[in-house]
Amino acid sequence: MTRQGFAYVFAGAGKFCNASAPLAVPTEGVGWADTSPPTRAENRSLVLFDRGDEITVQAGEDGIRFLLVSGKPLREPVAWYGPIVMNTQEQLQKAFEELREETFLKSED
Repeated sequence: MTRQGFAYVFAGAGKFCNASAPLAVPTEGVGWADTSPPTRAENRSLVLFDRGDEITVQAGEDGIRFLLVSGKPLREPVAWYGPIVMNTQEQLQKAFEELREETFLKSED
């Protein structure tokens, strides 16, 4: 089975090279009209990778710190908003309802 990977940049900036089709996804708001993919992965960016065996990272002037993750794709739908990730919008709405009612966290008594 094909594995996929991503890098989350949490400090500094740099370039991820020698990987097929990386795409940097800002995790905080940037200009809504930005339509071209960035050439550098800045702080608080997620870089998605397609297939490949190696990645070369070129750090920027202030260095770069990132978390590199690889795994088998889940192949299931994802509904995400804020800190909660579920499979459907209905599950996501229920989770936020439980969060408001303070029943989201369940004890294992």
